[in-house]
Amino acid sequence: MVLLRKSLVVVESLRPFQWIKNLSLFASIILNGRLFHLENLVPTSLGFISFCLLSSSSYLVNDILDVDKDRQHPFKKSRPIARGDMPVMVAIVLVFVLFFSGLIIAHTVNLPFAIMALVFVLLQYSYSFIFKKKAVLDILGISLFFIMRAYAGEIASGFHLPIWIMLTVIFLSLFIASGKRRSELVNSGVKTRSALQGYRRSLLNFYTTMFAVCTLVTYSMFTFFEEKVAFQGIIHNFLMENFPEAIDRKWYMLTIAPVIYGIMRYGQIIFEMQEGERPERTIATDIPLIIAVASWGLMIITINYVL
Repeated sequence: MVLLRKSLVVVESLRPFQWIKNLSLFASIILNGRLFHLENLVPTSLGFISFCLLSSSSYLVNDILDVDKDRQHPFKKSRPIARGDMPVMVAIVLVFVLFFSGLIIAHTVNLPFAIMALVFVLLQYSYSFIFKKKAVLDILGISLFFIMRAYAGEIASGFHLPIWIMLTVIFLSLFIASGKRRSELVNSGVKTRSALQGYRRSLLNFYTTMFAVCTLVTYSMFTFFEEKVAFQGIIHNFLMENFPEAIDRKWYMLTIAPVIYGIMRYGQIIFEMQEGERPERTIATDIPLIIAVASWGLMIITINYVL
């Protein structure tokens, strides 16, 4: 039982909920119709595992540095290091194990991916030491890591993402980061994060609203300008035989509906429920948001792999 409890503490300290961010590595193979091609799926999956390990190492570094402030925070005080279940020296050893394991796996993908992975984790460490303490830079840093994940997926697979999707990733990450900082400011004040001293609620309201609008605009541009992959699946053949004029429709535009709902729901979570402080947990537990994300994903898969 003691060994099981210690193992659970280690897993908890890795913040597996936050691994959901690394799923963006799969965007390039999904949108290029390569999801079921092993020569692309395997390296992307290895890249995902690598980034999960490297991300967890940076989370541990962050928890080690912030242990005193975390103990004053309503949520973060329950983290393993803050509550005393994970000794700092054990956490430091675990940081090195995750760091080298992540880089070794990254090297099995290809050399450029390994370089990207190294830059990614070093920037995450720098963020914990420096950038997260500076207002504005902390939000930009969170966005940068989302962009690097998406770009790493391109390097792993060899397929590029549409420019409008990259812009959507940028603005969506800024939207989520701004909402996170707003919720932290409202719920905890400035005592738990020094960067919050550089914000007022009105400024974060402006950031959140602006980036939400930009996300919707850039995604709408993607749906209008991007052509779907010519998969020629079952529905495609049926339409070709019976309704050929439907083949060249802007099918991606159908996916705007769940995106609009998802942004509206997340805005409700931020502004009305004050729960945007832990976005990865919110996305994984909020039923309406899960439905929106799942609907969007199913529509994208259907358009690219069935039509």
